Amino acid sequence: MSIVLVGAPGAGKTTVGKRLARKLGGTFVDVDQRIEEVLGKSIREIFADEGEPYFRAAEEEATLELLGTADVVSLGGGAVMNPRIREALRGHDVIWLKVSAGQAARRVGMNTARPLLLGNTRATLIKLLQERTPYYEEVATQIVETDGRGTSEVADALAQERAQ
Repeated sequence: MSIVLVGAPGAGKTTVGKRLARKLGGTFVDVDQRIEEVLGKSIREIFADEGEPYFRAAEEEATLELLGTADVVSLGGGAVMNPRIREALRGHDVIWLKVSAGQAARRVGMNTARPLLLGNTRATLIKLLQERTPYYEEVATQIVETDGRGTSEVADALAQERAQ
């Protein structure tokens, strides 16, 4: 069973995940980073060259392969939209790092490596959160509010809870 981090872009999944794994003495994998390694392209390039459906298929394959292979797994923000991924999350410790659209927009800024956030970042995040929140709620075994909290604070609290 893995600890799986889900949430919107800017929630801190990768940073919290790395720190949490380190504090627990375990391994960490970021699904998006693994996709980039395997395909030899950035997520932005995959979206531009192959399209979102191609990326989502690669995301499903990578997620289903990687769940359970590391102690802490960070999923892409939209992975929860996939019913096969949601089903595969059953039995895992799924932590929804919940972030407001305003805070997420401040955190990601104008990061062009995030293809779905190009243009009006805040408006896009609001739309993504409206679409994805029901799915984050469905899969989460724990919800952690991240607004106003640093990634170190969040990771430290999660590690302490799991060490007890």
